[in-house]
Amino acid sequence: MRHERFTRNFSKVLCVAAASASTFLLSLTPAAQASGGHHHHVHLAHARLVHGSHVIQCVAFARSASEVVLPGNAVNWWQNAKGIYARGTAPEIGSVLSFRANRRMPLGHVAVVREVVDSRTILIDQSHWHANGIARDVAVIDISQDNDWSAVRVAIGHAGTYGSIYPTNGFIYPRPDSTGQVITASSDAALPATRNAAPSDLRASGTEVAEAPGAATTDLVADEGPNRGLR
Repeated sequence: MRHERFTRNFSKVLCVAAASASTFLLSLTPAAQASGGHHHHVHLAHARLVHGSHVIQCVAFARSASEVVLPGNAVNWWQNAKGIYARGTAPEIGSVLSFRANRRMPLGHVAVVREVVDSRTILIDQSHWHANGIARDVAVIDISQDNDWSAVRVAIGHAGTYGSIYPTNGFIYPRPDSTGQVITASSDAALPATRNAAPSDLRASGTEVAEAPGAATTDLVADEGPNRGLR
């Protein structure tokens, strides 16, 4: 009986901690989040990540796993970061890779860069990709012509095998935006070799790119909507 009572009480504590983390985050303005509030949120949100069996949304995971804390769904993050966090087209450890919205992924996607292997390859931590939970050290390759990370392919679990081409906005860095401009970077590094061609499953026409890498997504989507399973 004593053990059962302790278990019930501990579960209540977890629920309260999770609710507190959510309330605390929503109470922060973007400026407060960028200036230091995120340090508290990282610890509080951990209770939310470990509590329950539901899949953690990519946004909730990115907020807790990085020093970038922004409001809105993934599709909003690139625009919402302007004036708060620096943004650019070269990967850095700890930055957040922002995926553009497309037909299969209307709410966008965000993932945290954990390692820069070379100018064309990074490892990311992410959640809710292909309707799965948290995945770590996932390889992502840049297949853009100018090596500016405007189009990527994500590893699908087999060595050297990658999924469809997804367009991205670039990287959101965990430091203040001092210029208001996107820091551009490019190179002539060779395209990485893969074991498989890019699946052409995003459009009936057979086009491999979900949306043209140069086409900006301007429509903002309501906050905290669900993401979709992706390949």
